[in-house]
Amino acid sequence: MSLEMPAPNSPPTKARLILALWLCGLTGVLYLDRICMAQAIVPIQRDLHLSNTQISLVGMAFTLAYGLFEIPCGRWGDRFGSRIVLTRIVVWWSIFTAFTGLCNGFYALVLVRFMFGVGEAGAFPNAARVITRWFPTFERGRVQGVMLAAAQFGAVLAPAATAQLIERIGWQWTFAVFGLVGIFWAIGFWWWFRDDPAQHLGVNSAELSHIREALKESIPPVHGPIPWKAALSNRGVLTLCGIMILGAFYTYLIYVWFPKYLQNARGVDNIRAGNLTSLVIAGSALGMLLGGWLGDRIGHWTRDAVTARRYLGMSCYLVAAAFLFIGARCDDSLWFSIFWGLSFFAMHITLPNWWLLAMPQCGAHVGSLSGLMNGIGFLGAMGSQWFVGVYTDSRKAAGFEGREQWDPMFDVYVVVLLIGAFAWWSYRYR
Repeated sequence: MSLEMPAPNSPPTKARLILALWLCGLTGVLYLDRICMAQAIVPIQRDLHLSNTQISLVGMAFTLAYGLFEIPCGRWGDRFGSRIVLTRIVVWWSIFTAFTGLCNGFYALVLVRFMFGVGEAGAFPNAARVITRWFPTFERGRVQGVMLAAAQFGAVLAPAATAQLIERIGWQWTFAVFGLVGIFWAIGFWWWFRDDPAQHLGVNSAELSHIREALKESIPPVHGPIPWKAALSNRGVLTLCGIMILGAFYTYLIYVWFPKYLQNARGVDNIRAGNLTSLVIAGSALGMLLGGWLGDRIGHWTRDAVTARRYLGMSCYLVAAAFLFIGARCDDSLWFSIFWGLSFFAMHITLPNWWLLAMPQCGAHVGSLSGLMNGIGFLGAMGSQWFVGVYTDSRKAAGFEGREQWDPMFDVYVVVLLIGAFAWWSYRYR
């Protein structure tokens, strides 16, 4: 079978829409493989005899690697193209997802999850790079929102699917199944994608004109030095970094510890814990979709989009803090999960708008600098995992059990969201 270039006078082709589906698959698999670990914590702890603190160190190994390699992988995309880098990323993390099931002790688990983090690093910066080259500016908010929502739908699927698979085939084989999914994605993406839409056989001249309608010229590859001194002293960059750190601190409470909390503190069984975790994360997926739509509409509603995004971010973080505070005081596990799902919904409305601020803030070095601003969230993720593990073990050692072992720490997360609201308010584009 041969592929032919569409006729020059044809209506615009839809290759970029197919690409949006590939990007949704990328982020969906990324979060499926990342979040499945949380649902497997209880059987892993039981079989490998690990404490909460040790589990926190396992999670920190992943986030440390993810943060350290985010910038280099973003830079590699700028230099070598996102096609080869994204393919490498997905193949690598899929292999180490499968290897997680082979671990028989604490140190093996730390090593494998560190290497898994190396594999996942750079996925979002390179996806952002793809978006800037394949979509006109007025479509990027929706694409970013849908792509990020797909990540959360992968995260929604992960707890419930992992719980079901663990009950049927055990946690070891569950990781092997999830690893295979990413391999299939990588093979298909390598075959279909091209870094420059002008080189893709499925893009005609009409679609290429549409893609570049809002651009003065095609974006050239960037090989020059990154202005690190200017970037690291820029108020806008630093504020976006701070917001990402605070947001990651909150989200990793859910991503790593929520199923464990439900089972350990509220007496929920494995299957129900997976379903309730999926319910909470569904809030983030819906928030991403609304945030992407708002991201595009803001540009039509006001000439000062930066200020509008600032106040949107501030308001959403305040609402998220309120729902988190209320939910933590609910005795019923379903209502508790509903309120936390609403909190996650409000907080994740801001993420597409964060990226819409980050992309112009980065200029030509979008892969590298968005890698910095997204990757630095590992500080918040690591801090959150360490805090929960050490806090709950210390409370257990002091004689506290159930909710008394866990619940007091939730007010710390409320304060973190309030600080995040202030950070959104203080952002200025520079």
